[in-house]
Amino acid sequence: MGHTPERIPVLALWSAPRCRSTAFARMMTERGDHVVVHEPLSRVVDFGEVTVGDRTARTEQDVLAALRALAAEQPVFFKDTTDFHYPALLADEAFLSAATHTFIIRDPAEAIASHHALNPDLGRDEIGFARLYEIFTAVQAATGSTPVVIDSDDLLDRPVETVRAYCEAVGIPFLPDALSWQPGMRPEWQSTSKWHRSTSRTAGFARSSDGGAEAVEADPTLRAYRDYHRPYYEKLRAVALRP
Repeated sequence: MGHTPERIPVLALWSAPRCRSTAFARMMTERGDHVVVHEPLSRVVDFGEVTVGDRTARTEQDVLAALRALAAEQPVFFKDTTDFHYPALLADEAFLSAATHTFIIRDPAEAIASHHALNPDLGRDEIGFARLYEIFTAVQAATGSTPVVIDSDDLLDRPVETVRAYCEAVGIPFLPDALSWQPGMRPEWQSTSKWHRSTSRTAGFARSSDGGAEAVEADPTLRAYRDYHRPYYEKLRAVALRP
């Protein structure tokens, strides 16, 4: 490990798709003490450009530069999903060590069932747990410490305790009022709205119809995907905060 760069007020939440990261970001919006940026890296890969603050980013490197610039003005929270691979992020050791990177997980069978319902052509790698673990280990290597991981089941079962533990771990105040909000589709969700409908109907951290694990078990392809990703989930779960 070389010289540790100066910290920047960027708080990142990394998630495989369908692991309730949008609900977490909705809470961060409700707090009002961070500029919340919605999935800038996955959007630049998917759509070719993304607006971050007053900048238009067209590459991963542009996104990282825009996040740094935005954070020079006010604290930034962004969340992103690992349905894509982010080589520029993984190569940017300064960003890996200077920002605060956190992770949210969900049982892979449930995440796969939810993902498959929205994308029947779902491929193995876009399920995202292997890529999530790759970012986790890159941050661990860059910082020399274990990043914060939360299990979204804890978030639903014990929201106050889980969010309080998260806030303590990343050094931000715990704001209990942010645990509830007005339902509705956020403007930043519009272009990918089908992925955020369930969260748009919520007013806090709440379980929607869980399940789907049985359907994954019964489908040989999805079952193989689950078995591929489960070890990565288990490694992350082993170090998750225990509220």
